[in-house]
Amino acid sequence: MRPQADASNQNVQTALPGNQRSHFISQTGARFALFGLIVNVLLATAKIFAGAIGHAYVLIADGIESALDVGGSIVIWGGLTVAARPPDRTHPYGHGKAEPIAAVVVAAGVVAAAVGLAIQSVREIFLPHHTPAPWTLAVLVVAIIVKEILFRYVIRFGRKMESTAVKTDAWHHRIDAMTSAAAFIGISLALIGGKNWQSADNWAALVACALIAANGIRLARPAFYEIMDTAPGGKIVGPIRAVASSVPGVVEVEKCHARKMGFDYYVDLHVGVDGNISVHDGHQIAHRVKAAIQQSDSRVADVLVHIEPAGNM
Repeated sequence: MRPQADASNQNVQTALPGNQRSHFISQTGARFALFGLIVNVLLATAKIFAGAIGHAYVLIADGIESALDVGGSIVIWGGLTVAARPPDRTHPYGHGKAEPIAAVVVAAGVVAAAVGLAIQSVREIFLPHHTPAPWTLAVLVVAIIVKEILFRYVIRFGRKMESTAVKTDAWHHRIDAMTSAAAFIGISLALIGGKNWQSADNWAALVACALIAANGIRLARPAFYEIMDTAPGGKIVGPIRAVASSVPGVVEVEKCHARKMGFDYYVDLHVGVDGNISVHDGHQIAHRVKAAIQQSDSRVADVLVHIEPAGNM
């Protein structure tokens, strides 16, 4: 089982209407999450077993972090599945907020895991140690390679589709690769330094915990921004204003607000028209503005157009 990130297929899918596009992103993102879950189960089992047999606590800690990634993948999968549901009576704007909520839950889990592992690492520093077995390094090398490859696959899709949850899942893989790299350094120091460096793997575990916590906080920020309806900025608002201004009958565009809801954007804008035209003509202009914006960007699920007399806005 291997996730496929076919660029041409994604280019076609981004041109789909809102509901079909959301379904495509959800289904593809869920497949990435499922694949990541399987990989995390295998790696977590291998790391914990190897760490216990090879007397490498940092490898056990790394394995526990991979095991927590399993829960993260399940949360991401669930969030993407719920986010793809169409609007209903109780959720007229859809279920898109489930995606950033899932990302926040995963990020919080990452920070909590970092704190727990850090506490245990400090305790282990003051306990008697065995020198880690050299072969445990091979387990870490395999883990680093697998996780970095998986990160590159998933982050490419997440960035292309602007999915907060998928990007969070991708960085989960990168964090795991980073903690494995820290574990590799710690075990190497313990092996090279001898008896006086036997606790190096525990110190490496502390470094790994700091990396995990820092990335957990970094992952939570964009999800919180999306939940709080933070403006997406000029990357989408600028082109929308330009398209609206080009519609015949539009004299000016003043206010233009957009917010991200799951995989889609919802837009509100104020359009100025000739104050002497009829209500019917103004209504037709509003329809043309909405159609032009949605045709120019398939990410826009809906547009609310306020028609006002130009010069009075």
